[in-house]
Amino acid sequence: MTRLSPVRPPLLAAGPRLPRPRGKRRELSWWQLATERVNAVAVLLAVVDVVAVVVAAGVVTPSPRWGLLTAGLLLGIRACGGLYRKRLWLSWLHDVPRSAGTTAVTLGLVTVLALGTGREDGGPVTAQWMVLLFAVLSEPARLCVLAIGRWGRRRFGRGDRSIVVGGGKVGAELVRTMQAHPEFGLKPIGIVDDDPAIDRELLPVGLIEGDLPEVITRLRVGTVVIAFSHAQDPPIVDVAIAAHQQGCTTLVVPRMFELYQDGRDVERLRTFPLMRLGTAPTVRPSWWLKRLVDIVLATAALVALAPVITCCAVLVLLESGRPAFFRQTRVGLGGRTFVLFKLRTVRPGGEDDSQTRWSVAGDSRVGPVGGFLRRTSLDELPQLWNILRGDMSIVGPRPERPGFVREFSAIHDLYWARHRVPAGLTGFAQAQGLRGDTSIADRARYDNYYIANWSLWLDLKIVLLTVGELLRRRKN
Repeated sequence: MTRLSPVRPPLLAAGPRLPRPRGKRRELSWWQLATERVNAVAVLLAVVDVVAVVVAAGVVTPSPRWGLLTAGLLLGIRACGGLYRKRLWLSWLHDVPRSAGTTAVTLGLVTVLALGTGREDGGPVTAQWMVLLFAVLSEPARLCVLAIGRWGRRRFGRGDRSIVVGGGKVGAELVRTMQAHPEFGLKPIGIVDDDPAIDRELLPVGLIEGDLPEVITRLRVGTVVIAFSHAQDPPIVDVAIAAHQQGCTTLVVPRMFELYQDGRDVERLRTFPLMRLGTAPTVRPSWWLKRLVDIVLATAALVALAPVITCCAVLVLLESGRPAFFRQTRVGLGGRTFVLFKLRTVRPGGEDDSQTRWSVAGDSRVGPVGGFLRRTSLDELPQLWNILRGDMSIVGPRPERPGFVREFSAIHDLYWARHRVPAGLTGFAQAQGLRGDTSIADRARYDNYYIANWSLWLDLKIVLLTVGELLRRRKN
């Protein structure tokens, strides 16, 4: 069976620090980010829309309020509709339905707002004309930008340095298509497959050896295309995650691709549909907003709950003496360890088995106060300080102890992949009731689902579900 590297990060060596996936993560300067990551066509499409909005506003001269409202709606809805996305297929005809649809939605919203306000000063009418004039101005400009983009890719070889994972018939044909049609913006530099399905001499480009992260760094790869290979699904998923961690655009040839329909996240390389995997959550602009929300809410919660934490600490001291707080090494983002803070719920004494004992359920060392703190999760409140320090987030996979991470990574598929984002005070698995002695495999699946589908709305949903779960536990 083919083994694609890396099939998973190596198991943990002795010591408190976990090794990160093999291969050095590619670190880019601001100039490299500007030249390698920023797509010129996407930027130009946004620029021509902004210019079209300004010109349309100057011609029909709506009131400042209606002009700003209409401009914001137009650009915002078109951005949400994916008109400024990075794409392979620079086709104006392919984009017309999407472009016309977003413009029509904007016109409809402006009309509804006009009917709701009942203004008779001509503002709503001029706003409607502004939307129509924008459509007349922007579409020809978009056609020109896409045509220039195709010409530039062919003439100057502008495109992402790309590798194809899978040395079979489909992988070879993908490479030949990239070579014959540079207007799609992919420059194939090699194929990665330990055991290609066809003769190596018949491959259109050479085979590349080495672990995927190292290959990506050494060859400055921008796009990884995952085609069919002899490898089973788990190693292929590992390859996709490794490419994600290196900041690459990841495209996947779906099974039964001949029957696959176009969709929002489906690219086209001639007759080949390619599913575009979303970018890693930590590189999205909205992730900075998540961090800001973490800081604000953690600060407010620490101030508001300081009396509660103090009262709980006093109860712990009265029940079992010092110390009131408990420190424990946990694993966070990228396999790095940090010190987690909790209120102590187990009476001190004897050998410290906190790093090796999975659960203290039924432990005689847990007194009434400790049991109450654990049932209500009040013992977790000091982790708000970990959130302020940047060790954790409000929502994310729950951090585990190094020894158990080592054990679970050896047993459960993709358990190690949970560490692609910071650990959390609560997570999707915990919101579904997976606390204490529950399925580790289910937790890993929920955590990886969270990472793949992350959004600010999902964070809010998990917080609300966690509150509901705590209330149900309290009733029981």
